[in-house]
Amino acid sequence: MGYGPTSKMLVNLVGGCAQAKKVVPGSEMWTLDGDRTVRTTVVDVTAVKARTAVDVVTDHMTFTAGPDLLLSTPDGWVRAADAAGKTVAWTHARKLRRERLTIKPGYEFGYFIGATCADGTVGKNYVSLIVNEERFAARYATALTSCTGLPARLEAVTRPSGYLKRDLPGFRVRVVSSYLSDALRHYVGGDAHHMRQGFPRVVLRDVDTLQGFLDGYIEGDGCNLKHGWGRMITSANVPFLVELAQIIGARFTPSKRGLASQLYVSNRWAERGTFAPEEHPLDPPESSWIRVHEVRPRPALGTKPFTFYGYRLAPYPTFLLNGHLVREPW
Repeated sequence: MGYGPTSKMLVNLVGGCAQAKKVVPGSEMWTLDGDRTVRTTVVDVTAVKARTAVDVVTDHMTFTAGPDLLLSTPDGWVRAADAAGKTVAWTHARKLRRERLTIKPGYEFGYFIGATCADGTVGKNYVSLIVNEERFAARYATALTSCTGLPARLEAVTRPSGYLKRDLPGFRVRVVSSYLSDALRHYVGGDAHHMRQGFPRVVLRDVDTLQGFLDGYIEGDGCNLKHGWGRMITSANVPFLVELAQIIGARFTPSKRGLASQLYVSNRWAERGTFAPEEHPLDPPESSWIRVHEVRPRPALGTKPFTFYGYRLAPYPTFLLNGHLVREPW
């Protein structure tokens, strides 16, 4: 019985998608190791002919393969023929060739996250900050480049003012990186909207990182107090402020008028003993679980059988079939 994809199905090579029949020994393929994408090398290619295949219908596409091809599920590997109703591992094939950043923790990382949470915009494949103060924008650009390696520069822009009824000069910092935007959404719980974002616990690695976060966030949504003993954060995202207050040992009472609430941040918060460091991955997960809706038997038409391709790989025995994690049967 055939065990791999049919000849025209697309598999994910490091250089781009290719039909299964065009893979040769020495080709590098993408696969998954946990929730991270990694590379594996084709050691040998085999071709088997058979008259029965299956069409596997998932959330993202339909692919044709041998009934015995194995798909990864939370409970282990399952035959393609038996995958109907199962949840299988998948990654976005179009994101495989994007640049993966080396994100560096520390004060600058915390500042970049804090300023983005307060005043930034996280798009599908970009991150930007538009503010009135050139100094703030310059500091944000420096922090962004320091922790991601991405070149960031200031652009002079205008922005409308609803209060003054005219455009005001401002400064924008914008970088294009779907990897970074995915990371930021992951840090705040999946939704980067200012009213729905969760507290990014990735900044709890150490005191310096959290201090950077506080400085960046307060730069955007806070102010220094005249007595010089602390600062004030103003936000309508109450769950965000509740979590932060517990971390820095501050008292917090949400506004009862349905307006923005305020959280006092003492300059001596680190001395209160409420901070406990936590380790969280800096890289965003690159895989997810999708559902197999249907598996349809597909007999060969006429006298021509299907040709199924199998690959022996190292160091990982798995590969991606148009983003779906699969492997040969043992």
